Amino acid sequence: MTRGHRITVERSDARVRVVHGGQVLAESDRSLVLRETGCPERYYLPAEDVRLDLLTPSATQTYCPFKGTASYWSLPDAADLVWAYPDPKPEVAEIRDHLCFYEVEVF
Repeated sequence: MTRGHRITVERSDARVRVVHGGQVLAESDRSLVLRETGCPERYYLPAEDVRLDLLTPSATQTYCPFKGTASYWSLPDAADLVWAYPDPKPEVAEIRDHLCFYEVEVF
């Protein structure tokens, strides 16, 4: 990792829900919280807790030198709304098989 850059991944005690356009896309009490230097906290939800039937895989991919290559999914009115790291770097291996959304409700 770059000097001074940190990433931590830990189980969250919070219940996390993702709602878009009145539709619940995901709800989990088994999420992981990823904290990364210079970035907002992100909640990664197990794939089993996400309504994958509502999402369409996107051609978009991005690369993070700390986490690896991300794949994205979209809704008809929300491109690249959700992402995951199918083969994350070993330092963040816990996020494999988890998906992340830009906006979540935490309670």
